[in-house]
Amino acid sequence: MEYLSLAQSLARSAGELILSKMGEGILTEEKSSSFDVVTEVDKESELLIRKGIADHYPDHRFLGEEETYLNGSSLEEIVADAQSKPYVWIVDPIDGTSNFVQGIPGFTVSIALACEGEMLVGVVYDPCADEMFWAVKDQGAFLNGNRIRVSDKEGLNTSVIATGFPSSMEARLAVYGGLGKLIHECRTIRSLGSAARHLAYVGASRLDGFWENGLKAWDVAAGALIVKEAGGQVSDTAGNPYSLEVTDIAASNARIHAPLLDCFK
Repeated sequence: MEYLSLAQSLARSAGELILSKMGEGILTEEKSSSFDVVTEVDKESELLIRKGIADHYPDHRFLGEEETYLNGSSLEEIVADAQSKPYVWIVDPIDGTSNFVQGIPGFTVSIALACEGEMLVGVVYDPCADEMFWAVKDQGAFLNGNRIRVSDKEGLNTSVIATGFPSSMEARLAVYGGLGKLIHECRTIRSLGSAARHLAYVGASRLDGFWENGLKAWDVAAGALIVKEAGGQVSDTAGNPYSLEVTDIAASNARIHAPLLDCFK
């Protein structure tokens, strides 16, 4: 599929750019708060991806983390519009910017293509590990060309669950509420610093589940498709089906989804 090939090529090129900038004294700017930062490398990576898409598909729309607010619309308006439009590319140029700034491996490039709100292609690339996770609707999920499947864990007590710590305090407190319940239920909890990476790991059975509050479409669109195509389940934390408008996400191998959601009631 041409869309997949383009997404993979751009993710790899962006990953090479990001790696080339590590250790250079990265400048950061605050966005919504001191917890939410952007670097000049985020912007360079997004521009590279945006230009690559525009060169091939000039009529396609683009929903990227760093330029989303430039037209003056609210995020809710932009995402609602994307839900109904054909061919919208949804991009996080560096998911896990804090990892990148600190020199911690594990940041990713996330690229998805949606048509009227339905995910067609999802690519999550970890340049530090040179791992390309990808999925195409109804064609399965893969890691560097090898088919991946979610885990076969049957209960939370044997499961490894991941979460993250979002930029808004309200969302952080919601995550802490889930943590307070899950620590009594699951084997252990991990936080790797990238929602896209967490979702890709659920698809590859490295994690059994993931939840986080206060996320955006670009954080999870590609990873959500990877989980689904690997046989897993993705919803909001109340159990409603995943859509681009979901901000509080839960993903799992499907077997543990109901008890996972119970922890967020």
